[in-house]
Amino acid sequence: MKFLVDESIEFPVVTFLRSIGHDVVSVAENFPSVCDTDVLATARQTKRILLTNDKDFGELIFLHGLPHRGVVLLRLFEENAQSKIDKLRVLLETHGNDLPGNFTVVSPEVVRIRRTRAVS
Repeated sequence: MKFLVDESIEFPVVTFLRSIGHDVVSVAENFPSVCDTDVLATARQTKRILLTNDKDFGELIFLHGLPHRGVVLLRLFEENAQSKIDKLRVLLETHGNDLPGNFTVVSPEVVRIRRTRAVS
């Protein structure tokens, strides 16, 4: 799977995703401090699922109707790399095929997958 990891996500998460075979581009490594609309556009243009902690992407997609290739929004109480890695490991095993083209919110107790105006 191809991911664009927002700079709101700790680098050990990037390392984890790469270690299990995913194609991962990190905003922090490649274009730090770029605005959210450019991050979303880059993810779309490079056909990557955006992984973020930033709720602003929901606003860009649901309020402004911006297209995307898929977004995973992590909304966890424990904002540390290990808790994110643990949640992502389970998410990829149980919902990996549902991530492309959808807006997925991962919270401590539930995963919500919402179909949106994704670009194919």
